[in-house]
Amino acid sequence: MREIMTPLFTLAPGIDLILASASPRRRRFLEEWGLPFTLFRPKGVEPPPAPGESPEHYARRAAAAKALAAADGTRARRNAGCEAHRPQKGRTLPPEALILGADTVVALDGDILGKPRDARDALDMLIRLAGHAHEVISAVCLVLPGGREKILSDTSRVFFHPWPKAVLSAYACSDEPADKAGAYAVQGMGAFLVQRIEGAFSTVVGLPLTPLAGLLLDEGLMSPAGCRGKIPS
Repeated sequence: MREIMTPLFTLAPGIDLILASASPRRRRFLEEWGLPFTLFRPKGVEPPPAPGESPEHYARRAAAAKALAAADGTRARRNAGCEAHRPQKGRTLPPEALILGADTVVALDGDILGKPRDARDALDMLIRLAGHAHEVISAVCLVLPGGREKILSDTSRVFFHPWPKAVLSAYACSDEPADKAGAYAVQGMGAFLVQRIEGAFSTVVGLPLTPLAGLLLDEGLMSPAGCRGKIPS
């Protein structure tokens, strides 16, 4: 059973947070903050990269596509594909809400590495990454109550250890790389692949927490939960 921690943040009154992502780690980040949210999984909306498009521009565009698809769904009060992470049951999605869409891109020398087609494709990606530095860009699109959009992104550099092919092949044949951009998960078994990271770990995992927290606080959409008497005055 997961340990129940004291909430770190609270949403502003009347705010309904909707996460337009299927990523378990993004869900966990919000849960660790103590924020209630509704999960909305728009399908088939993530666009392919355009020819010559930069990794950062693509990550921001893909995050926006997910957030806007969720916004369309909430305005239509569609429940299909929604999973509530809050005590109330049977709620319809509100027509106005705070919607968070996110996307993460792995790029090597400007070349976007998507999710591998199979183990062979995963191994090819890992061989390319081994012994080199690559970029991980995570972007967030927020659709604020009232319809305003805010987009932010953050980039970290990840340095892979020069592992031999046999080691990379063993990892490629595990289940972990199958649905991961760049064919690895730094928060999972793939942690051993990484020598060091320059930048935020959360950006590599999939959600740039520092700029996201700053934006939500600056916009008055969430606030610190407080210590509830745990620290004497």
